[in-house]
Amino acid sequence: MLVLLPPSEGKAASGRGAALKPESLSLPGLAEARAAVLDELVELCSADEDKARDVLGLSEGLRGEIAKNAQLRTAGTRPAGEIYTGVLYDALDLAALSDEARRRARRSLLVFSGLWGAVRIDDRIPSYRCSMGVKLPGLGALGAHWRGPMASVLPEAAGDGLVLDLRSSAYTTAWRPRGEVAGRTATVRVLHAQLDEATGVEKRSVVSHFNKATKGRIVRSLLESGSSPADPAELVEALRDLGHVVEAEPPAKPGKAWALDVVVREIH
Repeated sequence: MLVLLPPSEGKAASGRGAALKPESLSLPGLAEARAAVLDELVELCSADEDKARDVLGLSEGLRGEIAKNAQLRTAGTRPAGEIYTGVLYDALDLAALSDEARRRARRSLLVFSGLWGAVRIDDRIPSYRCSMGVKLPGLGALGAHWRGPMASVLPEAAGDGLVLDLRSSAYTTAWRPRGEVAGRTATVRVLHAQLDEATGVEKRSVVSHFNKATKGRIVRSLLESGSSPADPAELVEALRDLGHVVEAEPPAKPGKAWALDVVVREIH
C-alpha cells in the first residue's frame, strides 16, 4: 500500500542535524527536478525579499520564511515526519505509533511537496516554505514542473498494490495515476453528517479542518491495525472493520480511481 499525503503549510523548525544531503533522499529519479527547484528558490529568496514574498504568496507576517528558504543548503535537517505539522499530522501522530506501525509508515507514506516533489517520512529535510501552487520565475508552475519526473517515478513507487490518495487538489497536479495504477487507486472525501431537526433530513457537508483530521486518523488506524488491503474494494472492507462509515461504488469504467466517502457525525 502506498499512501499519498499533502504536506503542511506550517512546519516545525529545522533541526540541529547535518545539512541537507540531496543524494540521500528517496526517489532518486526526482533528483534533477529537485535540484532545479532548490537552486531557483534559494537564489530568489537570497536576492530580493519583496519579490520572493510576492512569488511565494506570503503575508508580511511570514517574511521570516524567506530567510529560511535562503539558508536551505546549510540549515539543519530533521526527518520529514517531524518537519510536517498541522491537523492531519497531529491526528496521524507518527511519534506515538507502535514500532511495527512505524515500520509500515516508513514503507508506505509518501508526502508530496512543491520543493522536493515527494519524500518518505524518514528523509531528512530542512524546514522550508514553497507550496505546489507557486510559480517560480524561471521554472514556472511547480505542478507542471513535477509532472514529467513524477510520471516516470511514481508508478514504480506504487508497485502493484493499493494507492490511497489523500492529497489536496493542489498536489494532485503533480501526478495523477493513470491506466492500471488508477484502477487500484482510491481517493477519500470526508463528509460531516448532521440531522436537520426541523425537517428530519440528514445533511452532509465537507469541513476542511475536520477533513484533514479524519484522514490522519484513517491512516493511523490502518498502520496500527496491520491491515494490508490489496485494492480499493479491500480498503473499503478494512476501513469498515476499523469502525469507519464508508460509502463507495466501483468506478463505471476500468482504469478510473475509486471515490470513497467517509461519513462522520461527530467533529473532534
